[in-house]
Amino acid sequence: MDWIEEELRRLKGENLYRERRLREGFLDVCSNDYLGLRDHPEVIEAVVRVVRDAGVGSGASQLVSGYTRYHRELEDALAEFKGTPSCVLFGSGYLANVGLLQALAGEGDLILSDRLNHASIIDGCRLSKADVMIFEHGDYQHLEDLLRSTRKNYRRVLIVTDSVFSMDGDMANVQLLMDLCEKYECILVLDEAHATGTVGDKGRGSLEHFHLEWKEYVVMMGTLSKALGSYGAFVCASKRVCDLLVNRARSLIFSTAIPPALCAGAVTALQIIQRETWRLKRLRELSETLYKSLRGMGFEVMYHGTPILPIMVYSEERALRMSAHLLEKGVLLQAIRYPTVPKGSARLRLTASVRYSEDDIKTLLRALDDVKAF
Repeated sequence: MDWIEEELRRLKGENLYRERRLREGFLDVCSNDYLGLRDHPEVIEAVVRVVRDAGVGSGASQLVSGYTRYHRELEDALAEFKGTPSCVLFGSGYLANVGLLQALAGEGDLILSDRLNHASIIDGCRLSKADVMIFEHGDYQHLEDLLRSTRKNYRRVLIVTDSVFSMDGDMANVQLLMDLCEKYECILVLDEAHATGTVGDKGRGSLEHFHLEWKEYVVMMGTLSKALGSYGAFVCASKRVCDLLVNRARSLIFSTAIPPALCAGAVTALQIIQRETWRLKRLRELSETLYKSLRGMGFEVMYHGTPILPIMVYSEERALRMSAHLLEKGVLLQAIRYPTVPKGSARLRLTASVRYSEDDIKTLLRALDDVKAF
């Protein structure tokens, strides 16, 4: 097994070696808990209540005996929130994308995927056995060129994209994508993991942000583990698509259902998002404030109106060095490197969250000011 040691040495030498860090004891400024709901008292109370009623685990897959009234309640709430007729739950965002793409496309089909799509989308494309073509990030002229030259050769064509890109924080132009889907008769698959709860007037996601109505050819995946503060994932779509996923998505069929208590926590989080509208307003204000502060300090920061604010460092070695020094100052801000992002585009992925107090923000900015020369 010497090759393992050689591979680990290579990763260390290229500044691509990864280690897990305990979150406890640090100011966490890189999580996806954008709305601060993972430990909201009402969410905790709902989870504890259902743990006492239904136990810790679900006990089986959804198609055996793991599907409960709590799962159904969450699916109904998510379908209403996202404005679709139906919804089906998955164990994680990764499982959802892998299962969704494998179920909707296969041999004889084509998937067109944005170059910066999440790894789960990339793997789902590979596992689908469909032909895959990559269009340049956000380049919809390139996408249409591919459609114009290839659409006639395929039975079904899927266009798949993140709606909010997790490492850059920018957004796909969903209006243009829907126009292309109608023109070329395609299915549009939107990964709403970082859009749900953070974009749109009421946090309902990218369709709301662009003032669009759901159409039957639109399929939306989202996660419970970010703005909703729970764990698991969902697909919101037509009833026909959701029925197909229950029958064909292997990652749903052959995985244990998420615990009922986590469903209850997510339902409560949805209720809080719709009731406590100040959370979304505060998140947007804080995102803009952090961006302006960091720019004023001389950092290069990408900002697109979402709570993801990557501080561009470019050098993998420098990003690691800065992250390590921030940790010494009590701030957890991870260095993001290849293969999560392209080589030479390393960054510190800062996220805004309503969890941060004024003292937290001062601590963060002081620490960043101390390490910007590294």
